[in-house]
Amino acid sequence: MQNLFPEIKPYARHDLAVDKLHTLYIEECGVPDGIPVLFVHGGPGAGCSKHDRRFFDPEKYRIILFDQRGSGRSRPHAELENNTTQHLIDDIEAIRQLLDVDRWVLFGGSWGSTLSLLYAQAHPDNVLGMVLRGIFLAREQDLSWFYQAGADRIFPDYWKDFLHPIPASERHDLMNAYYRILTSSNEIARMSAAKAWSMWEGRCATLRPNPEVVNSFTDPHLAVSLARIEAHYFVNQAFIASNQVLENMAQIEKTPGIIIHGRYDMVCPLDNAIALYEHWGESELHIIRDAGHASREPSITDALIKATNEMAERLSGNGDQSS
Repeated sequence: MQNLFPEIKPYARHDLAVDKLHTLYIEECGVPDGIPVLFVHGGPGAGCSKHDRRFFDPEKYRIILFDQRGSGRSRPHAELENNTTQHLIDDIEAIRQLLDVDRWVLFGGSWGSTLSLLYAQAHPDNVLGMVLRGIFLAREQDLSWFYQAGADRIFPDYWKDFLHPIPASERHDLMNAYYRILTSSNEIARMSAAKAWSMWEGRCATLRPNPEVVNSFTDPHLAVSLARIEAHYFVNQAFIASNQVLENMAQIEKTPGIIIHGRYDMVCPLDNAIALYEHWGESELHIIRDAGHASREPSITDALIKATNEMAERLSGNGDQSS
């Protein structure tokens, strides 16, 4: 069983102003002449943590992490203006140019898998390969499963707490009801709704109950950005066309990919990964038999580290791998 690599600190940090409103936080770890890999965090709105640096061999990879618009240490926090999927795709390309990266590996989980795929489809020549976890295709059925009808039958006790901030008259459309509260001027109601939204996700993210994961999701700073930005994206169908990811897989059919997905993932059910695998000829799929959605679950961590090691071996000696 593979464990996370030892803790490391960044050797460089950057602030990138991508427009008059948003400034992105970026950090680099590992070795400057290693294989460039971009960590694409989930949510949207989750931001990166110090643990996210540790999925990669720091002697082989140039590890690049960034907080997406409104997330983590990027500014302004939880901001929704000028915050769409196309903005995030453009931001990733701006980061690549800022850091003088030719081609890189994308590593993304959940929403991070969605954004990685969309970026790769928009810029296929810039991507060496991808390691993706907890696939989220952002289809209407995927959003409905988790925020309206589906996962509520697996976790009916947790679902009651998710429903609590929403008046009974609005529960037929929970995403829009939450979005109304999360963008209202009532600070107390916003915070209560943000905590309920984020707690629902944290509770459902692991196969076995994990208080550490739930506590991280309900941290006020994270809860506000996660809930506001997720609701903003999801009431707008992630700012993409219906089934856009699968319909554009031909753009990256030759890009190598390793897909990691927990069999008991209740946030993003396994059918997301199966559908992606069937549309991606150069991918391999690893179904983790004793895990749910979270990267912190031991079997998911094990599979992800094996995948980044395998990707490094594939790319070793590739003249295009470094900046």
